[in-house]
Amino acid sequence: MATGSSTARNGFFQELKPRCIAINNLAVRSPDKRAAAKDLIDVVGDLSAVLDRQVSSNASVLDEKLAEYIFFPLSNILRNQQHYPIRLTELTIKCLRILIEHGWKAKIQNDLSQQLLIFLTFVIGGVPGQERRDLIPEETELETFKALASLVKAVGSSPTGAVALVDANAIPTLGHAISLVLDGITDGRTSEIQLEALTTLNALLVAIRDQAALATFLPGMVSSLSKLLTPPAALKTQKRVLIGGINTLKSVLTKVIGDLKVTAILMAKAAHDGNNAAEGRVLTSPWLRATVAKTKLALAGVLKLRNIDSDDVRYALERLCVTLLDECHQSLADCAPILVESAMILTDDKAEKSLLETSLIDLATIYPELGDTIKTTVYNWVTSLPRLVQSSDDRIKQQAIRNLMKGQQFIATLHIDSSILNDSLAASLRDSAAVLILMSKPGGMSELPLNAVELRMDAARTDGPGAFPPVLFAQKAERPTRNALLSLLSRAGSVPQRVKLANDLLGYIRESTGPSQVASYWLTLELVKSSLSQSSESDDLLDLSSAADASDDSNSTFQELYSFSVAVLDLQADAEEVDWRLQALALEAATYAASRMKEDFRPELIDVLYPIATFLSSEIPQLRDHAIIALNNIAASCGYSNVTELIIDNVDYMVNSVSLRLNTFDISPASTQVLRMMIRLTGPRLIPYLDDVIASIFAALDNYHGYPLFVENLFGVLTEVVHQGSQSDSLLLEAAKSSAKDHTKNGQSEVTVDEIRDVLLGRVERRERRQLEDLGNEEIAHPRRPWKDVKPVEALEETNGENEEPGTEVEKPPPPKTPTFKILARITDLTQHYLTSPTPALRKSLLDLLATVCPALSPDEDAFLPLVNSVWPVLIERLYDPEPFVVTSACKALAILCQSAGDFLNTRIKTEWWDSLGKWCRKAKAEATQTSNKAKTHDRRTRGERHNYDILIPRDGFGGQESSKAAVAVSTAAGLGKFAQAAQIWEAVQELLVAILSFVQVDDAIFDQILMLLQDTLAVKPAARTALEAVDPDAVWLAMYEQGMVEPIPKPVLAGTTFVDVWDD
Repeated sequence: MATGSSTARNGFFQELKPRCIAINNLAVRSPDKRAAAKDLIDVVGDLSAVLDRQVSSNASVLDEKLAEYIFFPLSNILRNQQHYPIRLTELTIKCLRILIEHGWKAKIQNDLSQQLLIFLTFVIGGVPGQERRDLIPEETELETFKALASLVKAVGSSPTGAVALVDANAIPTLGHAISLVLDGITDGRTSEIQLEALTTLNALLVAIRDQAALATFLPGMVSSLSKLLTPPAALKTQKRVLIGGINTLKSVLTKVIGDLKVTAILMAKAAHDGNNAAEGRVLTSPWLRATVAKTKLALAGVLKLRNIDSDDVRYALERLCVTLLDECHQSLADCAPILVESAMILTDDKAEKSLLETSLIDLATIYPELGDTIKTTVYNWVTSLPRLVQSSDDRIKQQAIRNLMKGQQFIATLHIDSSILNDSLAASLRDSAAVLILMSKPGGMSELPLNAVELRMDAARTDGPGAFPPVLFAQKAERPTRNALLSLLSRAGSVPQRVKLANDLLGYIRESTGPSQVASYWLTLELVKSSLSQSSESDDLLDLSSAADASDDSNSTFQELYSFSVAVLDLQADAEEVDWRLQALALEAATYAASRMKEDFRPELIDVLYPIATFLSSEIPQLRDHAIIALNNIAASCGYSNVTELIIDNVDYMVNSVSLRLNTFDISPASTQVLRMMIRLTGPRLIPYLDDVIASIFAALDNYHGYPLFVENLFGVLTEVVHQGSQSDSLLLEAAKSSAKDHTKNGQSEVTVDEIRDVLLGRVERRERRQLEDLGNEEIAHPRRPWKDVKPVEALEETNGENEEPGTEVEKPPPPKTPTFKILARITDLTQHYLTSPTPALRKSLLDLLATVCPALSPDEDAFLPLVNSVWPVLIERLYDPEPFVVTSACKALAILCQSAGDFLNTRIKTEWWDSLGKWCRKAKAEATQTSNKAKTHDRRTRGERHNYDILIPRDGFGGQESSKAAVAVSTAAGLGKFAQAAQIWEAVQELLVAILSFVQVDDAIFDQILMLLQDTLAVKPAARTALEAVDPDAVWLAMYEQGMVEPIPKPVLAGTTFVDVWDD
């Protein structure tokens, strides 16, 4: 082994020898230093490469003797380094670093180490006491710090070197070196330089074994490190430099003022030893007091980094706090509050805890005074929370909430029980939430996208219960604060503590109003939910319910909260006085109760189902969304397949609630809105259960017919009943469905030659049959017996009885109508009394109702035609209504009535036509034509005025202001075109006339007048032409021919024949 090492050493020496000789010759014998610099750079660079290669392969070959051999030529460069380029100095220092680390190591001579220390500090800082004019390159400074760190480590590893380092003669050099290192830490031009300076400082802390010397340099070290680590300058520093600085500060403080280092001082202080200062020693009680005071100020600045986002920096700070609390527990006792607070803030709950690391919990267990400090810190956080949440910076709010959450975890882990702390926590949470509510920006519209929330009427949820959108702090910028507050509530102590907190807030809910009440309600609900969820998880493992106190029972607390929620839901009649957020939270509480009780919640639907349905018609979008989600989730929780089944199964509660309000003269719109919503949501299945409600509505109409708005609301319900009932499959019996008639008038088909031939053949067959019958009659003789035997009276009576049986079957009563049919018939019959209402909107609504219900009832003519007879007089009068939109609806209703009743209206239409309907139709056409002509004239005039450079000539002559108003009216009507009132009325009249011709048999005279009315539109309205041609196609053709709407038929061409041109004028 020794032979191999010697061989490697000889080989390495042979590589070094020519290079060292070349360096020595160039450095000593060359007269021109600058001319030899280039060659020196090459040779020294080559030497550095050889050293690197050898060290990386086998560093043991390089010993102190080879180091001395290599250093000799390099020393010549160092003597004249001011004459050489800085690049040569850098390469030389690199070679020196390798020689120190792997050659001399701890065997370096003290004199040489002192000389090298002076040289390296000179390279970095220049002449002491003078400002350096020329800055060295960053690479040279970095390499110098590396060499300096290696030198300090080598010196410190030797006992004699460590002593020589703090010798009285070497102290100035050491102090200057430490100053340069601290400057490199704070003012280093690159992060690499700062890191190497920190490495050098750590090496100095190890090398300097004299506590007095360290105490002398401590203020400068702490000051520089605090300057590096104190925000805002620290926020611009790379995090690896920050981590290095924090670790170095920890080493400095524990190395100098750790409890083990200052034990004698602490003991002397306890014994009131006041002779320390007189003896001229550095480490005295006054020095310790002054040092601790300055250190406290430095730590106050450094620990501001605890809010930084970097996890690595936060972990380093947390280790700093815990280490100082542990190793400097007595010496830095005055710093304990700020260190404990910072350690609590910097604790990472998600990180895995190492068994080898001491935590704050461990220290609090060892030192009881730290537990008191933790409790005081948490109390300060609790009382300051309402103030901090008023900040405009959301990060400050969230940080304060997270800090309090961590504090509660420490309180729970250390089993610290304090009634003052619990009471202050309830008040702080309430006040903080109220402040956040007041500062929150109200959302005008629902945050959910369109159609994102809808009632599930067909199928139950398969993706779990739907989540409610946030009621409080719903804005996107506020959601992190809300999530932090929810996390705090879920970790606010143990389950009994949370229940007690909820009880305190629950008592405040009943006494407060406004935002404080909403905040307390929300906090109580979230606390109870978190307590119940955690209790259920614990119950899965252990049954500890018998050990719980009744006052701390989560279920009893939730029952009180649920009772209050039901009371809030019942206040929907006074919705203006109740905060909608309180109602939304009550919906969440009821839904949560349903999710816990499952099917056992069904009896509770008696109290909550109707109020929840009431909110479906709320004017607040968020409250509507909450009601929809609540119904969906309650239906799923109670075991219903969908909301329709939920309402149908509980329809008696719902209907009774509505009937009770109608019967007790409750004319608020909530009842009618809920009923209309129920009918719309459940569809035709609910109609048969509404007979009592319909009766109550009829009674209310009789009692409140003088209240137009309430009457409109009631008929809105009846309209919804008609809409849904007309779609019901159980509206008509099968016999009535099969007897439905189509009243459409079909035109006569053209007779073909084959049809004529069939008719002639039929006549021939009938004539031949008649001849055969005549021949057969001649062979029949006269009768030999009477045509009919005389029967006794009994037989005659039996015969009469048999003949009466068919008549008895015909007179049987018709089968009973379905409940839905009866309800729709009663509603239809009721409309005749309100079609004369003074409210135009109600008249139009009733006309639309008739248009909907007539096709549904028409198959059963025995019941439908009497209804037509009842409503006809008032319905036909609506054609002459002063409101155009009512006239339009009346035309539509009459058209559908013609389609449903058919020829039953023949005489009625005939009578009305000759009385006033015909004149009215012609008047409607004339007004529409006049409006159209005015529009054309107005367009031509407008084009002319535009051509005349838009000059307006005032007309103040005859007519004055009335003429101006008339001109404006004509201009407005002309500008509307087909949207003018007259044009829309004429369009509706045309549809009515087409319906009359299509479904009702009319006289020829009426047909001729209708044809004259519609002849102008036959080319553009195929429906009108088809209806007219079904009655008299020839008359239609002639009318179109007279209007020039018939294209001429081309004259046929035949050889030898000349055809007359019938199309010539």
